[in-house]
Amino acid sequence: MAQRRRSERLVETVGSGVAELRPDPDRDTAYTLLLDGAPQSHVDLADPTHLQFEYVRRMAAAIDLLAPPGQPVRALHLGGGALTVPRYIATTRPGSAQRVVEIDGPLVEFVRRALPLPAKANIRVRVGDARAAVEGMRDAGYDLIVLDVFAGARTPAHLTSVEFARELARVLDPAGHLVANVTDGPPLRYAKAQVATIRAALPEACLVADASVLRGRRFGNLVVIAGRTPPPVAGLARRAAGDWFPGRLETDLDRFAGGTKPVTDSVAVASPSPPAGLFGNGA
Repeated sequence: MAQRRRSERLVETVGSGVAELRPDPDRDTAYTLLLDGAPQSHVDLADPTHLQFEYVRRMAAAIDLLAPPGQPVRALHLGGGALTVPRYIATTRPGSAQRVVEIDGPLVEFVRRALPLPAKANIRVRVGDARAAVEGMRDAGYDLIVLDVFAGARTPAHLTSVEFARELARVLDPAGHLVANVTDGPPLRYAKAQVATIRAALPEACLVADASVLRGRRFGNLVVIAGRTPPPVAGLARRAAGDWFPGRLETDLDRFAGGTKPVTDSVAVASPSPPAGLFGNGA
């Protein structure tokens, strides 16, 4: 694969705003994708297993542990960005059949052109709305669903309801799992509601996050792993504790949710906006 010069920065207007690919100053073959200044994805073309964002490493840890090492999986990714997690799975689980749903067609083309996928990666990208796409899929078609959808910096309301969670459960294999990125800040009302909502459809769950996020001290990412069978909590706890930025595993989700009820379509809202200045200048 031809490598772009490290100093080259690309900017293009896409459907969701202004997309920028910014070279990583520390890795010659790595780039950060930003949308309207907010970091969305980080990809190292030479080493797709290098994961810069801590929440993505938490997702990858779950993916590593949900099936035997190297075993191919049927994976559905809702939200595309720079296709960081599909590239990771293609490298760590060769032969996996992967489908990506991304609503921003111009962004898909920008990423495909600027950050080409590996030649043997079996990754199909469909341009469309995540919920509409899932509603048209067959039952039990996937071992893994990765939910990481943002319009700007917020998850759209129609992807936060129990009706949608039940659709995700329907297209999952009975032994499959959902790995979902939830963003929230103090006092974690949205995250608690999302945990209750996901568990209404996939009751066996845990979450991993930075301790300061779990304590309601700052805005951040919470990764929820849910299914009909228990997630690998011991392994997840070890991986979280051993990360560059150690995380904490929460298994008592009844206590975490604190009686919060699942969210229905009639009252669903988008995820909270990040605090002003959270991303600084996007670096």
